[in-house]
Amino acid sequence: MARQKFCEAIVNRLTSWAGILLLIAATSLLAQTTAPAVVPIPRPNAVPEGTTFLVRLEDRLDTAELHPGQHFKVKLDEDLVAANGKMIPRGKKIKGHVSSVEHGLNARLLLSFDEIETRHGWVALIATVIGVPNERGLKAQESEGEIERKGTSAKQTVEDAAAGAALGASAGAAARSAKDAGSGAATGASAGAMASLLANRDLRLEKGTTLEVRLDRALQIPLTDRVGTGALARPSRAQLGSCLWPQQLWIRYSDLIVANNNLTS
Repeated sequence: MARQKFCEAIVNRLTSWAGILLLIAATSLLAQTTAPAVVPIPRPNAVPEGTTFLVRLEDRLDTAELHPGQHFKVKLDEDLVAANGKMIPRGKKIKGHVSSVEHGLNARLLLSFDEIETRHGWVALIATVIGVPNERGLKAQESEGEIERKGTSAKQTVEDAAAGAALGASAGAAARSAKDAGSGAATGASAGAMASLLANRDLRLEKGTTLEVRLDRALQIPLTDRVGTGALARPSRAQLGSCLWPQQLWIRYSDLIVANNNLTS
């Protein structure tokens, strides 16, 4: 009898604990589902995500010669300004690399950016090419950042073939033969159409080409020199004010300054 009551007490206690644990779990889950989403506050020294700007190529890029991983440089063609007025001025350099390249009639080029120069060192840059403003025969896929040819249109091919046919017919007429004129027109049409295709075989971006770029992540403009870019100066006791530092603490602080300068030198 006593043993039965003891077992019942244990079961009741365990049931009570299980109920408490379930209540805590349910409360925690409810708090997570009803809590409002926290929207990050943009920093005043940041250029907002989605900002578009222009850059100018410092290198010639040709799909016939490029390979993945190859590096290139561009220059900022306009100022990038943060909310607090801090900016990366026009003319600063940007480093990037070729992510992928396809040759031939379906030539494509995917460019990625690595870092941008600021007045206080280099910082990471995450951005996408969204356009090639001054190149009518090229387009960029905004979702992926790929640059590709718009392709040779049927109209353009017909026009090139017609021009070739006219040249061939003129050559045949100069020979004073209707047969030669017809043959020359056919040959010229074929040559014109083939030339139209070959002329659009590869994709080339000459040095100085303007690219339109969009920031995929807010760009933080550093306000001071980045850590590790210069030596730290050893402060004097006068610079530290009238504070009386214990001798051991002063020695250890000085040792840290020396160690940092040895690493950065």
